[in-house]
Amino acid sequence: MKNKIVKVKPGSIAEELEIDIGDKLISINGTEVKDIIDYKFLLADEFVIVEIEKKNGEVWELEIEKEYDEDLGVEFENSILDYARSCSNKCLFCFIDQLPKGMRETLYFKDDDSRLSFLQGNFVTLTNMKDEDIDRIIRYRISPINVSVHTTNPELRIKMLNNRFAGNIYERLKKLAAADIDINCQIVLCPGLNNGEELEKTTEDLFKLYPSVKNVAAVPVGVTKYREGLYKVTLYDKESSRKEIMNVLRLQEKYMKKINQPFIRLSDEFYVMAGMEVPATEFYGNFEQLEDGIGMIRIFRNNIEETLESLNPNICGSFTIVTGVSGFKELQNAARKINNYSKNITINVVKIINKFFGETITVAGLLTGKDLIEQIKNSNLGDYVIIPVNMLRSGEEVFLDDLTIQDVETALGRQIIVADYTGKDLIHLINKFSREEN
Repeated sequence: MKNKIVKVKPGSIAEELEIDIGDKLISINGTEVKDIIDYKFLLADEFVIVEIEKKNGEVWELEIEKEYDEDLGVEFENSILDYARSCSNKCLFCFIDQLPKGMRETLYFKDDDSRLSFLQGNFVTLTNMKDEDIDRIIRYRISPINVSVHTTNPELRIKMLNNRFAGNIYERLKKLAAADIDINCQIVLCPGLNNGEELEKTTEDLFKLYPSVKNVAAVPVGVTKYREGLYKVTLYDKESSRKEIMNVLRLQEKYMKKINQPFIRLSDEFYVMAGMEVPATEFYGNFEQLEDGIGMIRIFRNNIEETLESLNPNICGSFTIVTGVSGFKELQNAARKINNYSKNITINVVKIINKFFGETITVAGLLTGKDLIEQIKNSNLGDYVIIPVNMLRSGEEVFLDDLTIQDVETALGRQIIVADYTGKDLIHLINKFSREEN
């Protein structure tokens, strides 16, 4: 029942035609709907014939006149109308392979599905796709697509992904680029493997596919304490981070002269580890790589500066902001600005050490509810505890260790406020949850 309808939106075409929850979508214009891409592509017309199987087994054929891009207004039991394709790689740096045992089963599933790339922004390696799958991306105009490249060196990519079919990445990227499919590329940098000269070669190869390849995001490899029996990965430190920044800077300066943008950007972690200032606002364009941790510090600073004057001078309140090691100093600086602007607002910033995954993991997005509780439960927390939304699983009020916000609130005896990790709503939330002075 992968095409089972679980929601009908009020006022939609589906409601008007008496399509009900529990009905099943069979076909559009006589073509079987195999997945969400079929659904969206076949529905893109002003006149369609939709075949619906009712709960009682009746089959309805519905002729529908609509706007070209108008949806039926339904949601399906499975968001992609199919089973997600799992990853066929055994990457040397895979984070999921470094998870401890006993976590929720879904956390161990490695998706590598171009449909999820299109719909949710997930990155795919293209290794489990046949030539006809690439052709389907082109035919259905599945764009943009997010690709984990890591390297364009065929032999090195086979080694890094531990997959003998991984070496043809550049040929596939060229085929997609020739069809004007927009591609966002990601590289997980592993010192001694795909950094330095290898990174330069990969970036130069990808730049040849500009503007179809829109940009390249490079992030440092993450290593948890659960790596027993896995490939020994070297971590970045202050010196190697600084060296990588300077190597990439030469490429960025060259691309700025050619296309007026750096093309490749390093995640904020590199600058934090190197003890170097992050680039200026204009370097990040429209901040389209925030999900890769690129530009988070700069946009956070900008948002605090832009919204600080909206802080209500007639309120008082006390808050604790929790973050990881990487973001601690930045949040301290922001808290200092807010405290200086209003003497009646007290903000304490607490750095949470990642005991769950290991201290080598320093980003807030991988902190767990258990670490949060254990490290601040005996602290003076003030009135509220503020956490960034990226500490929670997407679309859920659940931490990575399955503790809920309510679990943590009960343990701490404080209400938790969830804030946009870009800081855009921080001042608004302080205004909202503070008290008016008498």
